[in-house]
Amino acid sequence: MSSNFTPARVRFAPSPTGHLHLGGARTALYDYLLAKQTGGQFILRIEDTDRKRLVPGAEEELMNGLRWLGLQWDEGPDIGGPYGPYRQSERKEIYQEYAQKLIETGHAFYCFCSPEHLEKVRTEQQKNKQIPHYDGTCRNIAPEEALRRVQAGEKHVIRFKAPREGSITVKDTLRGDITVENRTIDDYILVKSDGLALYHLAAMVDDHLMKITHVIRGSEWLPTLPLHCHIHRALGWQEPEWVHLSVFLKPTGKGKMSKREAADLIKDGHSIFVKDFDGLGYLPEAVVNWIALMGWSFDDHTEFFSLNDLVEKFSLNRLNPSPAAINFTKLDHFNGLHIRNLSVEEFSRRIKPFFSSAGLNPDDSKLLKIAPIIQERVATLDESVDIAGFFFRPTVEQKVEDLTAKGLTAAQSADVARKCLTVLEAVPEMTLEVAEPPMRNLVEELGLSAGQVFGILRTAVTGQKVSPPLFESMEIIGKEEVVNRLKSAINLLAQAD
Repeated sequence: MSSNFTPARVRFAPSPTGHLHLGGARTALYDYLLAKQTGGQFILRIEDTDRKRLVPGAEEELMNGLRWLGLQWDEGPDIGGPYGPYRQSERKEIYQEYAQKLIETGHAFYCFCSPEHLEKVRTEQQKNKQIPHYDGTCRNIAPEEALRRVQAGEKHVIRFKAPREGSITVKDTLRGDITVENRTIDDYILVKSDGLALYHLAAMVDDHLMKITHVIRGSEWLPTLPLHCHIHRALGWQEPEWVHLSVFLKPTGKGKMSKREAADLIKDGHSIFVKDFDGLGYLPEAVVNWIALMGWSFDDHTEFFSLNDLVEKFSLNRLNPSPAAINFTKLDHFNGLHIRNLSVEEFSRRIKPFFSSAGLNPDDSKLLKIAPIIQERVATLDESVDIAGFFFRPTVEQKVEDLTAKGLTAAQSADVARKCLTVLEAVPEMTLEVAEPPMRNLVEELGLSAGQVFGILRTAVTGQKVSPPLFESMEIIGKEEVVNRLKSAINLLAQAD
């Protein structure tokens, strides 16, 4: 495929009308991979001509989300480039110039139809079970008359004059040739009455002027792909390579994933918005790995990829047009893999903010000792606080029912705890090598199971029934604190008797 040999110029062109979601992130990722693999350029372009739907702060959030994923652009509104400006709202005159060219060549026309007329036509068409479309009222107005009405200040839009005869064939990289009868293509609005161009014109003009070689975008643009190709051809331009990606389905596999499901997902610790993944404890490396494989595969068995691996191995001809269900279990799996792949120092650095957010004061040196004993045990970074928060708490919550071993009473459990205290007070240092052997001997002497004895000790020292390895944890906590927590547990059990 030519894309493997020639430098690709690709663009991610989001509208700042909401949060960056998984679909947009995947498009940006594939853009980035193709650009880096071929030695080309990854361009960020902001499509903000729909002024009514703009959300304050959305553009900055989009950029932050891309940076978090590790997808740095080569040209864009913040860093400039040779083909700017990179916000469509700053390119109004450029679009008007090309709209005029289309009018002059008979490929577009001024439309003066009022909203009331259009609504009346639409209602009639729906009543007759027709697909709503423009009825052509202004399509054949003489150019001289149309121009006179425009110059007189009459309100108007500019529409594309779709051919009525024949068909158009367009090639999509994933789906092959797509042929559409021209008579089924509507006369779409290209420029609104306020003079701002719509996507259909603006994106085509920008793609041409910015020398975009591949347009990678969602499959929701397939219905208007024939229109977009007509615009290119009407202006005598070479078309880019069209790549329309698969749709995302809900985790159930039933129905297209949409932003509306986000509120329900967040309750379960999941999200479709990139801004949420960091706070939920996911690594950007894992999110990149996960979304890369929702629509692309390298082979039938390789699943672990770093961003550099993906740059090396990605190819358009391995994309799959079939819908992909969003599988959050798979995300947890990838997150676990990438957590294990971090160095202990890096893992320690990444979990620190979660302890701070929980109101704890994580000491760097202690965190570095904790990291190796929990790194294998967490699926998300935020779980580190649940499993290891007791290291930084001045006291731990102890409950009689949790301190009472299976098959023993509270009094018997207190007696076991006292014997543990005697052994641990006698050890010269609270290290794994020094403390574990005499405690194993105690288990033998008592004739109890290790689960019973160490269960009491674990709950006393950590306040949890499940914790990192017990003796490694006690070594980090230190002998004095271990003894204090054990004494507290003994008192609690004695009072319960």
